[in-house]
Amino acid sequence: MWVHALGFTALPHLGGFLGWFFTRKEVPTWFEDLKKPSWRPPNKMFPVAWTTLYTSMGYASYLVWKDLDGFNSQAVVPLGLYGAQLALNWAWTPIFFGAHNLKLALIDIVGLYGLVLATIYSWYPINKTATLLMLPYLAWLTLASSLTYRIWKDNPEKGKKKE
Repeated sequence: MWVHALGFTALPHLGGFLGWFFTRKEVPTWFEDLKKPSWRPPNKMFPVAWTTLYTSMGYASYLVWKDLDGFNSQAVVPLGLYGAQLALNWAWTPIFFGAHNLKLALIDIVGLYGLVLATIYSWYPINKTATLLMLPYLAWLTLASSLTYRIWKDNPEKGKKKE
């Protein structure tokens, strides 16, 4: 079972790494030129936070999968919601940093927030520990959503990437 735990725990990191890899040159250039609120965390905090959050949510998904005895009809909603939120999570980085589409990034993160709430709600009756492991992620998304909104609002001319 440790192989399953490792796989579930590693999975979220895959999309996070790919998003970073393909957009990493945008942080020191485009992102630094944006107007940002004074309360934003320093850039160095983001990889630490996301590594912790991806590990936590990945392990939480393993706990739910294990308690449901794998992929079956009972797992469709709780793991389907998890997969959907993970897809929106992974999409945010290329939308924001790659396409420079601040409005679409805001729409994405609001949808992500809703899916994370739904995931937490669906997991609660299955595994309370898994539910608790998702709460720091929800807290971070509250900050990230606020930050995305503020950057979108304060940078109207920095809209979509010029072709």
